[in-house]
Amino acid sequence: MEESSQEFQLADSSAIVHTLVTRYAGIWAFIWGTCIAVLGGLIGLGGAEFRLPVLLSFFRIRAAPAVIINLTTSLVTVTFSLIFRGGLGYLRYTVPHLPVVLNFLCGTLVGSYVGSHIASRMREGVLMRVIALCLVALSFTLIAHDFIFQIEAANISPILLIVLGIFAGFVIGLFSSILGVAGGELLIPTLVLLFGVEIKLAGSLSLLVSLPTMMLGLWRYSRFSHLGEAKRYASLSVSLAAGSIMGALLGSLVLQHVSGALLTVLLGVILLASAVRLFTHRPAHT
Repeated sequence: MEESSQEFQLADSSAIVHTLVTRYAGIWAFIWGTCIAVLGGLIGLGGAEFRLPVLLSFFRIRAAPAVIINLTTSLVTVTFSLIFRGGLGYLRYTVPHLPVVLNFLCGTLVGSYVGSHIASRMREGVLMRVIALCLVALSFTLIAHDFIFQIEAANISPILLIVLGIFAGFVIGLFSSILGVAGGELLIPTLVLLFGVEIKLAGSLSLLVSLPTMMLGLWRYSRFSHLGEAKRYASLSVSLAAGSIMGALLGSLVLQHVSGALLTVLLGVILLASAVRLFTHRPAHT
């Protein structure tokens, strides 16, 4: 009887928490969006890889619409990041490197097209596990962040470089469409290692690659039934986007006061913990 009573109390508490989250979803979305964008902004990312576990576990949204919401918010974040960088004059340095952007786009656009098609046809449980595996890969990328950037760029022939750029872009496009992320955590290291691009410039180039890649992914998802389900969370998406823009600004202001290396490793560990949780997470039914 005591065990039954405890289970009932836990279920009742869970129901109360879920009711509070649902009732104040817009406020929670703005808070989460701001916090995640601050953390992401400190290491030059949009924070979508951290936003997705929140959509799945905290707001209990099903995987497919959660990916679309994440993709939409990522698109808004990247667009404003480009506007901010353009206003500060950073984008003029990307002009000589536009062939590199086009090289990557040849792969990322195809990867995004294929990835959205695959994700839209997966069963909920399978998609959840694929997302978790992708997050594990991203977490190790973050943890190895500083080590990666200490390696010198590879000395590769131009033709092989183009082929590798297309292949890397394809893989990154898959990640982008399946997770609904901008892919900067993969694009930036690849730009540095393959093309020898300076790290700050790589951030701007990754945004130029990410924007059309995510637009194609979102267009592909609009052709599937999951978009209608995602539209139910339109107000939540707006709050997330507003919080992301606010967080990006705050992150840039406190950047100089935080150890980037320590933060990157910490966020990688957090992301790994989120992935482990998703492996045991039951699909949402809301």
